[in-house]
Amino acid sequence: MASLTKSKDFHRLTPAWNVVFNLLAGLFSLACVFPFLLVMIVSFTDEKTLARDGYSLFPKKWSLEAYNYLFKAGDQLLRSYGVTILITVIGTAISLAMISFFAYAISRKSFKYRKFFSFMAFFTMLFNGGLVPSYIVTTQFLHLGDTLWALILPMAVNAFYIMIMRTFFATMIPDAIIESGKIDGAGEFGIFFRLIIPLALPGLATIALFSVLGYWNDWFNAQLYIENPDLVPLQSMLMRIENSMQFILANSNNTSLGVGVLQSMPQDTSRMAMVVLATGPIVLAYPFFQRYFVQGLTVGAVKE
Repeated sequence: MASLTKSKDFHRLTPAWNVVFNLLAGLFSLACVFPFLLVMIVSFTDEKTLARDGYSLFPKKWSLEAYNYLFKAGDQLLRSYGVTILITVIGTAISLAMISFFAYAISRKSFKYRKFFSFMAFFTMLFNGGLVPSYIVTTQFLHLGDTLWALILPMAVNAFYIMIMRTFFATMIPDAIIESGKIDGAGEFGIFFRLIIPLALPGLATIALFSVLGYWNDWFNAQLYIENPDLVPLQSMLMRIENSMQFILANSNNTSLGVGVLQSMPQDTSRMAMVVLATGPIVLAYPFFQRYFVQGLTVGAVKE
């Protein structure tokens, strides 16, 4: 009994160490949040004050000029937000469906060709056709150029996510559950939707979060495939605004018009405002995944 008590005490933190570890965790959390907090403050700082005093948590003069400059795009900004939200929702749903179906199939030991399809998925993690063949297939064969599907389908399946979900299904879903479904007369789809999906929510939530981040932050596909301004997503639109600013700055020279443009343009603060506009909504989405995210990160960590 005494040795058992000592063993329990060995794994228990004293109040002093508990305070120390909580302080360290708090400081680490603050270090993670501080950059985004500074970006937000700088975005609300007056441009002249920023140029004179530099970055500060307590600027002497606040200003909304950076946001006014960005919102001059008006309806275009709202349309870009709508396009980004649409492709994120639809793309994440399609991605979850395709990845979960593929991963579940290759996780089943009874599936005859699971090694072949596992190799096909893994092979794409090592080699790919390259940018030019991808562009030709998307635009010439699939005819997806200048459509929303060009922003959705190229990112719908990720081989790394398939490997994660395969590991989750193989290690976290007991075979007895599948057998019980068969005994009750359920088919493959019935077993998958009624028994497997409820147990796989942590893994699915983790993949969903990764997919949401991928679709939300994607700008490269829009640069390749989208010319219609009504289909430009948020990230690509903000990048075009940045490029326009760089073009104006590079060609302003020393003319009176150029000096006037430079003085009226919030250069640094508008860049920070772009980060806030692009990051803010997706930060608010994280709490919806948080309850499952920690469990999903430990996929495959426990072996039988």
